[in-house]
Amino acid sequence: MTDKSKDIPNADDSARAGQGAAAAGRPVTSPFDSPTGQMRKPNPKDIPRTDEDLGLDPGDEVPGASTAHTGRDSAGEDYGYATIPPATATSAEAVRLQRRNREARRGTLDLGLFVLRLVVGYTFIYHGLQKLTGWFHGPGLDGTELMMESGGWDYPSLATALVIAGELGGGILLVVGLATPLAAGAVLATILNAWMWKQGMVPGFQYNAGTPTGVELDSVLAGATLAIILTGPGRWSFDRTRGWATRPAYGSFVVVLLAVAAAIATFWFLHGGNPFQGVGPF
Repeated sequence: MTDKSKDIPNADDSARAGQGAAAAGRPVTSPFDSPTGQMRKPNPKDIPRTDEDLGLDPGDEVPGASTAHTGRDSAGEDYGYATIPPATATSAEAVRLQRRNREARRGTLDLGLFVLRLVVGYTFIYHGLQKLTGWFHGPGLDGTELMMESGGWDYPSLATALVIAGELGGGILLVVGLATPLAAGAVLATILNAWMWKQGMVPGFQYNAGTPTGVELDSVLAGATLAIILTGPGRWSFDRTRGWATRPAYGSFVVVLLAVAAAIATFWFLHGGNPFQGVGPF
């Protein structure tokens, strides 16, 4: 070391000098105030590295991830959060409402279904009033019962009550679009009974509207009623808030099967015989 370097005070000497100056009442100076002073190399262990060393630790008043409420994400992993709760699941009703709002415009579909219901419903109301009240040149209640008895029905009173309830009650509900699956099912069972009754009167397939035993009109009404069950009544109905009004699904097939089963069972127990006489190999 040269003589010149001996004249330069180091940090320790300056610290002792500063303590002596403070004791003597003189102002204390830092060794870094002098640009020519020699700076001591800092110790790496003295360098702050954490929030606690820097004085940034918030303390115990703010919960961390280790002390926060623990939840579970969609993958089943546990996670911690301090202030933000997990998003709540969307309800099924909200999902249905969003789908309905995104639904494409239906155009004239609901109007067409309304017209179909009017035509089919008023046709059955017309025939039901003929049998119940005798209006529109109908047979009336007594005439209908006599007709059922002469047509081979074992319990004509019960058969008359069933056909009037199916035609008049089901027709009214179809027109207003209320309980449409049940109404259309009752109407379908009634018209299928009429189809089987006429078809069984004379051998051979009776698809002819020009004879009293012709089943052409009955076939058209049965097909129209089946279409209403499969498509739903549409939004121009009292069932417009129901799922089957615009989005019928597998329940429609259940209604069709029940209506067919009810028609066959009614014809078998109240009339008897083969309802498909003369149709194909029967």
